[in-house]
Amino acid sequence: MIRALLWDVDGTLAETERDGHLVAFNRAFEALGVPWRWSEQHYGELLTVAGGRERLVYDMGRREAARGDARQRQALAETVHRLKNQIYEGIVRRGDLPLRAGVAELLSECCRAHLPMGIVTTTSRGNVEALLGWHLGSHWKDHFATVVCANEAPRKKPDPQAYRLALEALQLRPHEAVAIEDAPAGIEAAQRAGVPVIVTHSHYFPAGATVGALAFGPSLGRSDGWQPGADPRATRIGLDQIMRWYARSSTRIT
Repeated sequence: MIRALLWDVDGTLAETERDGHLVAFNRAFEALGVPWRWSEQHYGELLTVAGGRERLVYDMGRREAARGDARQRQALAETVHRLKNQIYEGIVRRGDLPLRAGVAELLSECCRAHLPMGIVTTTSRGNVEALLGWHLGSHWKDHFATVVCANEAPRKKPDPQAYRLALEALQLRPHEAVAIEDAPAGIEAAQRAGVPVIVTHSHYFPAGATVGALAFGPSLGRSDGWQPGADPRATRIGLDQIMRWYARSSTRIT
């Protein structure tokens, strides 16, 4: 039996990258007089670099308009990233970042079933608090048995640090939990920690790496388009379906 469900955040709980972080980065650039903007396509390319600050430094290192030495670029990245996070929180508070289809239902189902859940992300705790505080209320932490963010796990995915910390907090062996991820880095992080993964494809990762996944498909809010196939009578991916995938998976560690 599954003893915990572990949630990624960006791209998994909500389309935060496209509709939140990208928008906030560009508004921060404008507010600070930084002479460029990131297109949706370019930001998608930058997602191969884990971490917002790291993306900024990487991008600045390849722009002629980003003058100064490495120390100056790092300082600018810190300033932009700090303002970006403030703007991101405002976007969330305006209700502009809905949860992805099927997420709220599965969260509620796990709560009713008394199945422990965890947040396992390498985004900042402030970003997690903004998103989940808006959708689940001020006591959002009560829904989760553990919350691991960049503050606790500074080594970004695909490093398995965040998953290992979550397993340690829950006192579980890797195969006793299931992760829900959307991006190749997150999938790799879970698998390197030995945690089985369900992949729900997102805007920026519509066909993410799926080798070894328990199942992969377009959205938790629909039952069609999944491999292995889901119950066609269902309207979404529920806990029963996840249990069935888990039980019949030939890749499960025993």
